[in-house]
Amino acid sequence: MEPLQTQGISLPRLGLGTFRLQGDACRAAVESALGLGYRHIDTAEMYGNEEAIGAAIAASGVARGDLHVTTKVWHENLAPDAIRRAFDASLNELGLDRVDLYLVHWPSRNMNLPAIFETLMKLKEEGRTRAIGVANFNLALLKTVVEEIGAPIACNQVEYHVMLDQTPLRRYLGARSIPLVAYCPLAQGRVASDETLMAIGRKHGASAAQVALKWLLDQDGVAAIPKASRSESQKANLEALHVGLDDEDIKAIAALPKDKRCVNPAFAPVWD
Repeated sequence: MEPLQTQGISLPRLGLGTFRLQGDACRAAVESALGLGYRHIDTAEMYGNEEAIGAAIAASGVARGDLHVTTKVWHENLAPDAIRRAFDASLNELGLDRVDLYLVHWPSRNMNLPAIFETLMKLKEEGRTRAIGVANFNLALLKTVVEEIGAPIACNQVEYHVMLDQTPLRRYLGARSIPLVAYCPLAQGRVASDETLMAIGRKHGASAAQVALKWLLDQDGVAAIPKASRSESQKANLEALHVGLDDEDIKAIAALPKDKRCVNPAFAPVWD
């Protein structure tokens, strides 16, 4: 599956999410994923695991140019000086001289968007991050960032899966060739027991989770970062790339309820 091209970077469509992975378990998970062929690792300052991820990258032997690393600044650190301090700390923990993508993790109610993106764009100009972007931004906030500020954002990372509709957001991003990076792509495990997805999986010799993941990755401009600590799960997610969904499958998935959120977007002022 070809990577997504966005703002001068190549974003692998399937990555490894690392939320709630800590310490040695996190390092082992990342080492396993890199050994299996993953080249997109997603982390954040809030996860508290950047040091473990940095150790795994260093031990992997994977050439830095072949690897995509995303990290994020927490909503409490969105003042310009705080962004720089958080960024420096993240690079130090990761043991890298640059990251590939640096995101605003959550919007905050009192943030100064022009000042935030002026700082992020300076980090990009300095070559310390190859691209910048956002996470958990609704349509109104996206329009401000893209249309009023003119920030060259490389993605919006949001919750997206077969049980949650993101059509308005996807249309807006798609019209501007901005990828949507889906977190919780397996709805925190809920997809595994869905009867419709299980039935489709049986037809293709796949699991319900593989069906749900391939449904996402078949969409233009969508990448996904499922968390997987065990190598068996990491392999299964890679194998999802080979599942072939037909029109009947797509129609059945479209009929599923699309109103289930796993993450409460508490920091966003209004969600569309």
